Amino acid sequence: MGKMTVYHGGYTIVKNPKILKGKNTKDFGHGFYCTIIREQAERWAKRYDRPVVSVYTVRMNTGLNILEFREMTNAWLDFIIDCRNGTIHDYDIVIGAMANDQIYNYIADYIDGVITRDQFWSLAKFKYPTHQINFCSTEALKCLDFASAEEVS
Repeated sequence: MGKMTVYHGGYTIVKNPKILKGKNTKDFGHGFYCTIIREQAERWAKRYDRPVVSVYTVRMNTGLNILEFREMTNAWLDFIIDCRNGTIHDYDIVIGAMANDQIYNYIADYIDGVITRDQFWSLAKFKYPTHQINFCSTEALKCLDFASAEEVS
């Protein structure tokens, strides 16, 4: 598999990524989140006082347990719901679209029974493309080579 460039938006330069296990659950569970869309990483970074985008070269290890959602499907939705509810998975890397805040509100409404699955899909239209790669294991982090970082405005 060839090389690709990914970006991580945060508040500091991250030369040595780690698996983060925060109190808040995320779309694809615990891990180190990146994207192939630089503008998205900049949006992530701009939530902080010192927005920084770290850049990595990635060569995927095809021997790892990788789950990729090429489209927003029922399987994608169910996986996000499980992860956001604290279910642990055994994937090394998970790739797919991101459930941004607006989409997650629709997911919450679906979980609470306020809307149906069909209504969720009618509402779940992104205004711009999203993408995330979650490096979920120590072995997955070995696929990342730090290239550079810069503060963004």
